[in-house]
Amino acid sequence: MKKFRGIYIKNSAEIALMREASRIVSVILDALGEAVEPGVPTMHFEDIAQDMCRRFGVQPAFQGYGGFPFALCCSVNEEIVHGFPSRERILREGDVVSFDMGVIYERFYGDSARTYPVGTVSEQARTLLDVTRESLNRGIAQAMPGNNLYDVSRAVQDYVEGLGFSVVRRFVGHGIGSKLHEKPEVPNFVPSGTVGPVLKPGMVLAIEPMVCVGSYEVEILEDKWTAVTKDRKLSAHFEHTVAVTHDGPVVLSVS
Repeated sequence: MKKFRGIYIKNSAEIALMREASRIVSVILDALGEAVEPGVPTMHFEDIAQDMCRRFGVQPAFQGYGGFPFALCCSVNEEIVHGFPSRERILREGDVVSFDMGVIYERFYGDSARTYPVGTVSEQARTLLDVTRESLNRGIAQAMPGNNLYDVSRAVQDYVEGLGFSVVRRFVGHGIGSKLHEKPEVPNFVPSGTVGPVLKPGMVLAIEPMVCVGSYEVEILEDKWTAVTKDRKLSAHFEHTVAVTHDGPVVLSVS
């Protein structure tokens, strides 16, 4: 690996390892999505994630990271990110549930997130999921060599806010590689008074819009981890691990 402005530039062998780590994450998220239905306790998804990590022979990336106690971040409705799986929290018809999952494979990380509807959801919830997913796609499309990092941020922000939703400021995406969080931070909004780095082939970014129906203001619950919308309105979260290549952005976190 080389460095540019403190950002690790990965070679093709390292990106190949990250592709496999990210593919495994995608397969796990596929399985979690298939298990989503009303009446399921959210700890069931943690059990699935742990079991699949053992089967693939990979280490859960989040468990123990900064003291986080689980393999899976499982966030329901107004919970934005870092929610705890629970035997007591039962999914209900009309909920939305976000899964954020990461693994370590051969010392390299993969990281991805998706939000799923539980049964039949409201039109507002469906629109929120569609807008968040599409904002991620628009951000990824800007991860081109020669672009500024904030071209990614602007694409997400403009699309989300243009449709009347808001993007969370407190949590952002990040570089990823042999560490879970590397430089640069990847905001889903354009910060004022700063200039983002130029994107170069070999950079790998975890791009992850977190979008809210109402305000983007956040509160942290008593568990010191679970982030919720201050107004308790719905939030959604989608994330991909993306390599910047000479041929444009390549999404690594696909099955």
